[in-house]
Amino acid sequence: MKILQTVKKIPGGMMVVPLLLGALTNTIFPQFFSLGGFTEALFKTGATALLAAFLFCSGAQINVRQAGLSISKGVILLITKVSIGAALGILVNHFFGVAGVLGLSPLAIVSSLTNKNGGLYAALAGEYGDATDVGATSIIALSDGPFFTMVAFGATGLAKIPISALLAALMPILIGFILGNLDSDIRDFLAPGTSLLIPFFAFPLGAALNFGQLVSAGAAGILLGVFCTVITGFAGWGVFHLFKFKYPQVGAAVGATAGNAIGTPAIVAAIDPTFKAVAAQATAQVAAAIIVTAILCPIMVSMLDKFEKKHNPKQMKAEPELAEKGN
Repeated sequence: MKILQTVKKIPGGMMVVPLLLGALTNTIFPQFFSLGGFTEALFKTGATALLAAFLFCSGAQINVRQAGLSISKGVILLITKVSIGAALGILVNHFFGVAGVLGLSPLAIVSSLTNKNGGLYAALAGEYGDATDVGATSIIALSDGPFFTMVAFGATGLAKIPISALLAALMPILIGFILGNLDSDIRDFLAPGTSLLIPFFAFPLGAALNFGQLVSAGAAGILLGVFCTVITGFAGWGVFHLFKFKYPQVGAAVGATAGNAIGTPAIVAAIDPTFKAVAAQATAQVAAAIIVTAILCPIMVSMLDKFEKKHNPKQMKAEPELAEKGN
């Protein structure tokens, strides 16, 4: 059976297929892998550790000459993602109030669009980009959690940047980066981990999702996910083109919402009672957006990858000294 080849034919298949299988298992048999020990750690709760190993291996592939490029890409994507999400949420709030439009409240819009799925971005960057794209993960990790949502609503006085969370995301990449530059043999040894580990952390990421969340959110939740992928994904792709980065399709990998965004509406509502009336609905919609974007974002990046290879082959081969894979 050609299982692996079949999976690879699916857009973003090495990430999407395991993720959907994990979500399907958790939806139908939520306790199936809750056996404790190695089984639960590998298939249910180990996504963080496996993702950290992936980032460690990816960090080792970044040549010291590429560090500045990784930071630049991360900052550009962070500003693009957060600015668009905040602007749309503020505009909806201004013209339609807290209740929003099309069943989508500004709370749901900002919570979803300003947040990105770091694991999915890292996986797609590893598959379609190079080490400098993966290295940008630690910078755009700033968009995780409720901080930028509260900034968008003018609640900056009640929030602080989670420095410890940022350092925790940066450390595996940094240690891998140091070791890979001290010894090229270490870099070569860790190189297979940048692709081998993707399906291993994708499955437990999916096992934290439930397709029932789509039902409770309704059409508005699905629409929110589509908006997130299309609007912020195309924006990321556009700015990467604007700055003439080698793999512009990777910019679209920010078009997904992370699982930690589920708690954002409740946190914001606890700080500002104005949003209490829509917090529960926003939570369900954000949960739906997480699932929808996890499916659509890899497909979008894959389609843009094919487009770039067909229409911009020269740009894809540019900057070999900065963006060559494996350096």
